[in-house]
Amino acid sequence: MHEFDRGVTKYDIMPIPPVEAQCEKFDAGPVTIWVEYRLLDDAIAAAHQANEGFDGKIDQLEDCGVSLHVFGEPAPGAERIEFLRFDCFDEDPHYHYVSYANTTNEMVHIEPAAMGDPLEWAMDRIRTRLPQMLARAGAADLASRVEPADVERVMPKVAEAAYRARFGHDDAAIHAAAMARAAPVAKAASTAS
Repeated sequence: MHEFDRGVTKYDIMPIPPVEAQCEKFDAGPVTIWVEYRLLDDAIAAAHQANEGFDGKIDQLEDCGVSLHVFGEPAPGAERIEFLRFDCFDEDPHYHYVSYANTTNEMVHIEPAAMGDPLEWAMDRIRTRLPQMLARAGAADLASRVEPADVERVMPKVAEAAYRARFGHDDAAIHAAAMARAAPVAKAASTAS
């Protein structure tokens, strides 16, 4: 077993995409950090599974919290895609290494008793370990272009947005936006049945 495989749950389904309208975005050179408050439940997960054509089983889902999405340019000037996601959830905090090139989504749990507040831990990882984590996610070229000063410059704004999202979110509006985004997919899936 490779050291990177220890404690990692691998999925053949990509993570549920962020609801862009619910995100605040902060550019840091070749990467952009999106801050989003997420609500995830079985209905949102089912719509995502239908969209991905996934017929496997995903455990029941009922969680919420701040997510930090790290998007970047796989090559200079390319469209930015998500490579890292930190889901600082209330019940099951975790982070993802996302590889659209390999269609893999690897999840690692965060242990609050050992690591402290998942949101603070995640922001510290972005501040101090972003190039290493991007390389682990398969984005070595992007990692080599990250300038620590660019990341450091935006982190106070990221922190402000993250705490604002944590303490000032509107659950009903967030859930409605997530379901509206999934509605065409869910409708198409039910029509096809």
